[in-house]
Amino acid sequence: MSELEQGTQDAKQDVKEDKLTNDKTKSQDARDYEKHSDIDRYSRSSRGDRYDDRRSRYSDRRHDSYRRDDRYDDRGSRKRSRPHDDDDYDDQDDYDEYDARERERRRQRQEHQPRVTKKATIAPEQLTPAQQLEKYKSTGIYMPPHKLKQLKQTVTDQKSDDYQRLYWDTLKKSINGIVNKVNAANIKNIIPELFNENLIRGRGLFVRSIMKAQAASPEQFTRVYAALICVVNSSMPEIGQLALIRLIVSFRRAYRRNDKAKCISTCMFMAHLVNQQVASEVLAGEILGLLLSTPTDDSVEMSVSLIKACGASLLNNAPKILHAVFERLRSVLHEGTIDKRIQYMIEALFAIRKTEFNQHPSITQELDLIEEQDRITHELELDDDTLDAQDRLDYYHFDEEFEQNEKTYHVVKNKILGNDDDDDQQEEEEEEEEEDDDQGASSLANDASSSQIQASTEAQSAEMKKTIYLTIMSSMSHEETVHKLIKNGLVQQGKEMELCSMIIECCAQERTYIRYYGLVSAQLCKLQRSFQDTFAECFKLQYDTIHRLETNRSRNVAKLFGHLFVVDAITWSVFETVHINGQETSSSSRIFIKILFQEMCEQLGQDKLVQKLMHDDYMKPYYKNMFPCDNAKNTAYAINFWTSIELGRLTDEMRSVLKSIPKVQSYSSSSDGSDSDSSDSSDSSDSSDSD
Repeated sequence: MSELEQGTQDAKQDVKEDKLTNDKTKSQDARDYEKHSDIDRYSRSSRGDRYDDRRSRYSDRRHDSYRRDDRYDDRGSRKRSRPHDDDDYDDQDDYDEYDARERERRRQRQEHQPRVTKKATIAPEQLTPAQQLEKYKSTGIYMPPHKLKQLKQTVTDQKSDDYQRLYWDTLKKSINGIVNKVNAANIKNIIPELFNENLIRGRGLFVRSIMKAQAASPEQFTRVYAALICVVNSSMPEIGQLALIRLIVSFRRAYRRNDKAKCISTCMFMAHLVNQQVASEVLAGEILGLLLSTPTDDSVEMSVSLIKACGASLLNNAPKILHAVFERLRSVLHEGTIDKRIQYMIEALFAIRKTEFNQHPSITQELDLIEEQDRITHELELDDDTLDAQDRLDYYHFDEEFEQNEKTYHVVKNKILGNDDDDDQQEEEEEEEEEDDDQGASSLANDASSSQIQASTEAQSAEMKKTIYLTIMSSMSHEETVHKLIKNGLVQQGKEMELCSMIIECCAQERTYIRYYGLVSAQLCKLQRSFQDTFAECFKLQYDTIHRLETNRSRNVAKLFGHLFVVDAITWSVFETVHINGQETSSSSRIFIKILFQEMCEQLGQDKLVQKLMHDDYMKPYYKNMFPCDNAKNTAYAINFWTSIELGRLTDEMRSVLKSIPKVQSYSSSSDGSDSDSSDSSDSSDSSDSD
């Protein structure tokens, strides 16, 4: 089939579709022409099939041209005026004329249309760092950290707007990152990191970030965020007050909008701030009074949740408020206007009250970070209309005294973290004298030499121990402790024994073992090899004199050394001093070894502990006194001891050795072993009682 025939068939199909759908859109001339063409087709039958086929093809093209009449008025004019009997007509002439008209119209449109010029754009290298940062933010494009670092390096003038904008963006990201990673386990380590940021400048960012994070998980981390605000509030009360004001404003707004989720999250946050004594108990009473003034299912449910959160604190500090609230709940329960589920919640709350909220403590031990006398309470009321949330603090503002404010905060931060004024002055002098490196180095050496503590006499030794004790107790993390010890010149050759003994003594006097001391000891061992040998000597000394310590002190010391063995801070060869037999052990030493290996088993796992003790051929000679195989009596004693402390897998080799001993010897030793069993059982019972 030729292209012309194919085009004819397509055109016919288009004509049929147009007749069905677009019959009304045809012009009157097209309808008249179609009528006359049909008459001529039947009246001129003498012209033959050739004429009819040619006319049908022409008619199809005609219809195709009239479909586009709305756009071009004169298209197909020649076709309509052309005589029907023009056999010299050529299709190509018609198309050439159409193309010429199209080109002419296109040229005229371009001449009459106004010239459109492209908007001038600025090359990326011509933008300022602040403009580049704003471009990334507005377009939603992620800026990699190395790109941001490069932008910071290009701006060094602290008085410029670009520098302060970059500083503000960095401060915002840093505060958000710190708030998002804080939890109950690492809050003590996070607090110094948080104070390293300028919280005075970014107090609005900090409060907004912590409220947003708390709203995302009100059940899990509200206690942690409340404890964090309590610590910051004890040093910077304006931040705690700002957080409390924003919570009150947010609660009032959510209460007016009937936003239950927002009301619950803000109520829980304020309840835990009441527990941390950042907010007064009066605020909790006002919230409960508002919720119970017109009791509904949702308001009573929120009241029950609020009482569970801060009921223990109200019971101790404001029992009258708690009594009035429970009387109101009792009347609501008797009225019976609320749902059955809420009634059951009220009844369960009365049962909790009878137990004095034992299952709902106000503050957990790990989050009790501030002493009672250091807490600052803000007396704010719920219906105070003068509260200002200070939303402007959430946005960047140019600071004309940027450098001075940064220095001021640096001084405040050092006071909070416990750094001395002399150290701050020394750091400022070093910053001012950076150009003169030789003089700075000499002055630093002189200051360090003058601050060294000489322990040659008894008075100097006591002063040194006092300094170590105060440094350990005033630090927030183990890394800060080691840094201060190095800075004070206490980590030096010849002073290792005093420092290690003081760390062990501080750990022993605690009520329970604190992992902080193990981390400090391990950090010192990693810092210098001499501390590994010193702690090994301390282990031998403590084991030989363990009978002088009380059970609780012995437990803390054992867990401290257990941590050092687990992290390989000291060598395991010191176990050669441990003898497990009936003649060289006492009840105190057995309790010490029991707690030591149970701590190691808990941290390492029993499989790994057995692997290190039983399958290390190089270290086995150092363990032979703990697992004796030379005497049936000692072997049986050791088997009974390790089995009694639930480490029977360590006795497999000794049991095989014991089976190979002749029966006569084993029988004679078994009687002795029974005596040792009885003594060991009595010792174990003593240890269990002491535990």
